[in-house]
Amino acid sequence: MARLPLSIQAIESSCCVNVPSNKKKTLYSSWMWILTFFTYCSYHLSRKPISVVKNVLNQNCSGLVPPYETNNSHWCDWKPFDGEDSGILLGMVDSSFLFAYAGGMFVSGLVAERVDLRLFLSFGMILSGVFCGMFGLGYSFGIHSLWFYITAQVLCGLMQTTGWPGVVTALGNWFGKGKRGLIFGIWNSHTSVGNILGTLIAAAFVGTNWALSFIIPGIIIASVGVVVLFFMVPEPQMVGLPNPNTQKDDTPTVSYIEKDKKMESEQNVPNQKEDKAISFFGALSIPGVVEFSLCLFFAKLVSYTFLYWLPNYILNSTPYTAEQSANLSTFFDVGGIIGGILAGIISDHSGMSATTCSVMLIVAVPMLYIYQLLSSASLGLNVAMLMLVGLLVNGPYALITTAVSADLGTHESLQGNSKALATVTAIIDGTGSLGAALGPLIAGRISELDWNYVFYMLMAADVLALILLTRLVTREIRHKWQQRRLRYHHPL
Repeated sequence: MARLPLSIQAIESSCCVNVPSNKKKTLYSSWMWILTFFTYCSYHLSRKPISVVKNVLNQNCSGLVPPYETNNSHWCDWKPFDGEDSGILLGMVDSSFLFAYAGGMFVSGLVAERVDLRLFLSFGMILSGVFCGMFGLGYSFGIHSLWFYITAQVLCGLMQTTGWPGVVTALGNWFGKGKRGLIFGIWNSHTSVGNILGTLIAAAFVGTNWALSFIIPGIIIASVGVVVLFFMVPEPQMVGLPNPNTQKDDTPTVSYIEKDKKMESEQNVPNQKEDKAISFFGALSIPGVVEFSLCLFFAKLVSYTFLYWLPNYILNSTPYTAEQSANLSTFFDVGGIIGGILAGIISDHSGMSATTCSVMLIVAVPMLYIYQLLSSASLGLNVAMLMLVGLLVNGPYALITTAVSADLGTHESLQGNSKALATVTAIIDGTGSLGAALGPLIAGRISELDWNYVFYMLMAADVLALILLTRLVTREIRHKWQQRRLRYHHPL
């Protein structure tokens, strides 16, 4: 049984004894929204440095003045990324993180349902910070072993799996289905905000001491992890409030002190009925989980290829420097913030999540082709196109990983069981993360032939994601049509 941190116990005992339940719920739910926002923002902030630093691990040395006379055209590169196969090696470094993340995610969701989410998250965040900083120490200590950097990425990827099941479950426990698309759509901007901050922090040091590009984000995520340890309340029941996702709406609200006394008196009562954590295959049987999981495989492939390779693409296709390319790439994430919020609003208004995703995917395909054609035309056009592509690419990805995952994790077929949200979230995001691992790996290899092939791959992935949603879209349209016919024949 999870227990409140001592800091929250003190607040409950001194300040919240006579606070009305509605006000108390508003205060706690608002605090959890803010805390989980910055929690996952720090997760993404610590993932971003590698996409910025890879531009100096292997770069064009012809425009630089060597400190000594040399005929080596790769004199300014960091070993072992100083050869002709640098794209493949950097792709391996990216994929080592992403495959570890994808594989660990399926296990992480099952663990999250069975442990204290507060400890689960804080433990993962502190260790994520340690392993993020470990990569940067390779520069400080002059380490040139490929396996050192792969090991750092694998360990960091495994620890990062604690984030998504933890924050979605914690927030989902506080918000019901009413306006979940809008609430989660705005909340999901933490991904883009984290990417932007991570890019700016990494870019500030990439030209002078790229070790700090990793160490500072590592310190930030570890520090937020300490805040989570002392101030997170992952379940409303812990402070005597009802869970909005259960069917037991008539449960009376009690103070933390009364609840604590009640728990002590019931400790010896046998056969207490508690929700049982759902199995992996039980989660797969929930309607829509398989389709959205496979769709996210391709949607996340596209998003993460941009996440890891966009600064490098801009550097190689425009006259901008490594720092300027990194800063310019943040406009993709600005568009992603707008896309996540817009997708949530449309989904709430229409009640058609799959259709919302499909429309954005349809428009995204030609926009990817247009961006590839016009990205080098001018700075203003590049910025505008990046924001539009970010909106269309990240909109479906954001909606599926947040509101859709939370809705499926509290599906009516579960009959109020609150022990499925983390497992469902992990299955959907874990499947998507497999695509996220493959995308940058393939992009690293085929970009050496021609960047056009990378964009053809991204367009094909969006088409496949669209096809996988066809059955759900058909069902949503049919259901909407039946509702309209009923309203027409039986007006109020």
